[in-house]
Amino acid sequence: MIKSGVFAVCLVAAGVLAAPAFAQSVGEKTGVNSALGITPSTQDFVNEAAMSDMFEIQASQLAAQKSDDAQTKTFAQKMVADHTKTTADVKSMASSGKLTGVNLPTDMSSSQKSMLDKLKGLNGKDFTKQYHSDQVSAHKDAVSLFERYGKGGDNADLKGWANKTLPTLQDHLKMAQDLDK
Repeated sequence: MIKSGVFAVCLVAAGVLAAPAFAQSVGEKTGVNSALGITPSTQDFVNEAAMSDMFEIQASQLAAQKSDDAQTKTFAQKMVADHTKTTADVKSMASSGKLTGVNLPTDMSSSQKSMLDKLKGLNGKDFTKQYHSDQVSAHKDAVSLFERYGKGGDNADLKGWANKTLPTLQDHLKMAQDLDK
């Protein structure tokens, strides 16, 4: 009886000690790091920022074509332009050697692909409503990501870029929230 109790305590202790290492990549993917205010690793930050840009660009290209709302189409065109710029910024930092040891993702996350597939199947008001919701959610995530890396990131160039880009993302969030007003 005592041996099994000691074993259980050891398992719990091992889980607690392993949590910080485990939480880095999985924590960022699941939103745990955001909820706890944990600074993402440089690789996680680059992954999340780049995948977010891919989603924003593709979803907004769809919105520019499919939405039944002029304000949404204007917003979508701005999202394509602004997120194309941030993608170029990250690629430039990577090619200039400022992001040594960091790999750029080549595709969106599976959840972003699912969101995009859902948008592709919608039209008119249903499309516009879902696009608005996705934009608010995506920009809340992006603002959190950039705030956390801007405060505690370990790559000075990327940290400076995150802080410089953050006000634009905050504006995007406000614009997305105002789309349904």
